Amino acid sequence: MMKKTIVAALSMLVCGAAWAADGTPAAVDAQLIKQGEYLSRAGDCIACHTATNGKPFAGGLGIESPLGTIYSTNITPDKDTGIGNYTYEDFDRAVRHGVAKDGHSLYPAMPYTAYAKVTPDDVKALYAYFMHGVEPVKQANKDTDITWPLSMRWPLGVWRWMFAPDVVTAPAANAAAVADADKQALLRGQYLVEGLGHCSTCHTPRGVALQEKALSDADGSAFLSGGVVEGWLAKNLRGDMTDGLGSWSKEDIAAFLKSGRNGHSAAFGGMAQVVQDSTQHLTDADLNAIAVYLKSLPPVNKDATKPLAYNETVAQALRTGTDKGDGAMAFLNNCAACHRSTGKGYTETFPQLALSSTVNSADPTSLIHIVLKGAQMPGTTAAPTAYAMPGFDWRMTDKEVADVVTFVRSSWGNQGAKVSASDVAKVRKDVGAAPQPKR
Repeated sequence: MMKKTIVAALSMLVCGAAWAADGTPAAVDAQLIKQGEYLSRAGDCIACHTATNGKPFAGGLGIESPLGTIYSTNITPDKDTGIGNYTYEDFDRAVRHGVAKDGHSLYPAMPYTAYAKVTPDDVKALYAYFMHGVEPVKQANKDTDITWPLSMRWPLGVWRWMFAPDVVTAPAANAAAVADADKQALLRGQYLVEGLGHCSTCHTPRGVALQEKALSDADGSAFLSGGVVEGWLAKNLRGDMTDGLGSWSKEDIAAFLKSGRNGHSAAFGGMAQVVQDSTQHLTDADLNAIAVYLKSLPPVNKDATKPLAYNETVAQALRTGTDKGDGAMAFLNNCAACHRSTGKGYTETFPQLALSSTVNSADPTSLIHIVLKGAQMPGTTAAPTAYAMPGFDWRMTDKEVADVVTFVRSSWGNQGAKVSASDVAKVRKDVGAAPQPKR
C-alpha cells in the first residue's frame, strides 16, 4: 500500500496533476483540461471527428479512401456510444498505437503514425480534456462502406507492424533548456509538425500500401514534398523555390497559418479548414516555431536554387489587346477582374497568380479544382472576411479550363507545364464537378 502511495505522489509531481498509478486522472485539473483543449486544437481533432452540421467530436464524418468510405468515430465521453468508458491506457492505445479499446486495429485515416511522437504527458492532457471538457453526445458510430474482404481488419495489424513508428516513451526534448532561441523554436516546431500537427498525413506522398513515404526529414526528401488529398494538391512545404516555401519568409508562413492568407497565397480546400479550426488558435510562439522548422527543410530539388522572376510581357499584351489566344481571352473574360492583367491580384484579398507556388507545382490538380468548383478562404480572427472564388464548371468546357490554366501557368514568369482537356476531365470527375456545358 505504501509503495502505491509513493508511486501516486511521484506521478503528481511529474505530471503536475493528480494521476493514479494506472495512468487515469485521480482528480480533475482545470489547467490540465485547458492544456488538453489547446493540444486538441493543435491536432485538429474536431476536423475529422465532427460531421457537417453535427455535434462537436460526435463523429460520423465520411472520409474517402481508395478502399471506400471510412466514418470517423464518436470521441465524446458518452459511455454508450463514445469513449466514456475508456481508461487513459485505452485512450493512449487508440491515439498513439492505432488500436481501439476492443482490440481491433484502426484505419490509418486516424494519423496515429504521427501521434506516436506525442509525449505521454500531452496524451494525458488530451485525455483529461476529452473526458472532462467535452460535452457527451449519444450518437452511434457508423460502419465503413468498405466491402468484404477489404473490410477485414486483421491486415491492418500487419500494416501497423510494417509502417507505424515506435511510440515515444519519454518527454520531448526540452526546448526551454536550450540557450539558443532559434534552436528552441526548431525543436518545438519539429514536435508540432511531426506529431500533433500531423502535417505529413496530407503533405507527403503515399506508397503502394498507402503508407506515407517518409514520416520525418530523416526518412528522406519525400517528407512534406506534397501529396494529393480529396482532389487537392497539399503543397510542397520544403525549401523549393518554384513549388515549395523557398520564397516564403518565416513571417509569411506564420501569417498564413494565423490568418489563412499572406502576400503569396491564400488557404483553400482542406487547408482552409485547418486554419479555421486549428492553426489560427495556436500561440504566436508556436506558429513561429512551426515556421522555423519548415524553413529548415532543404528543397527536394537542390539544384533549383534560383527563384522565378516576374516577366511583364504577358501583362503588356493583355493591356494592349495583342494576345487573342483562347487562354488569354478566357482569362480576361473570367479571371482578370480579381487577379488583374498583371497576375498580381490584390494583397491578402485575391491571391496573386504570378510566381505562385500553387500555380507552378508540377501537379496542376489544385489549380484545375479551383477553376472548376471555386474555393473560399477561411474567416479568421486575424482576417475575418472570407473571400471566395466562384466555380466555372457549369460554364467552361474541359478545353476552355485547360486553355486558361495553361495560360496562367505560362504567364508572368510562371513555368508550369501545359494542361490538357483530359487532365481537366479527370479532375472534373474526381471532385464531382458539374458536367461540362455543351457548345
